[in-house]
Amino acid sequence: MQTEVVISGFGGQGALFAGQVLAHAALHQGMEVSWLPSYGPEMRGGTAHCIVILSPEPIASPIVRNPQAAVVMNNPSMIRYQPLVRPGGLLVVNASLVTEPAARADVRVLQVPASEIADELGEPRLLNVVLLGALLAALPIVNRDSISSALQAHLPERHRHLWEKNLQAFDRGASFPARIIEVA
Repeated sequence: MQTEVVISGFGGQGALFAGQVLAHAALHQGMEVSWLPSYGPEMRGGTAHCIVILSPEPIASPIVRNPQAAVVMNNPSMIRYQPLVRPGGLLVVNASLVTEPAARADVRVLQVPASEIADELGEPRLLNVVLLGALLAALPIVNRDSISSALQAHLPERHRHLWEKNLQAFDRGASFPARIIEVA
């Protein structure tokens, strides 16, 4: 079964990196993968999102209209992607920054204070990995070992010292699926 995920936020929040880690973890598990990034012309502060498709079968197109899941890191992402998640899908929200309310009764919503958790870990840039942990605990499409391998293999050299912090962030995010709410 094919799984489609959109990860979106401001440039600099790590949406594209989270998608890359997810894609590489799926490759590690022998899946077919498509990773399609999109970002504005700004280096930081502009919009950035990626579409990740994972499947045991070949993937026909990297474009998705109604993803099974969306990870939203900011209000513009919530406004843009909440309506697109397919009914019965999952919306993972950075509750630290997103003030736009979840307004759909036909999707599962997981509110995670990702920015606060990353701050507690002493590395604010890890909010993306916190949200990735929450996503994969609620939608277990790849396992933690594959995420660990993907992080170890693909963290830039200048960030290799943060590998264990990334795993801590992933584990903290993974503790949140018990808090999934159904929007009424």
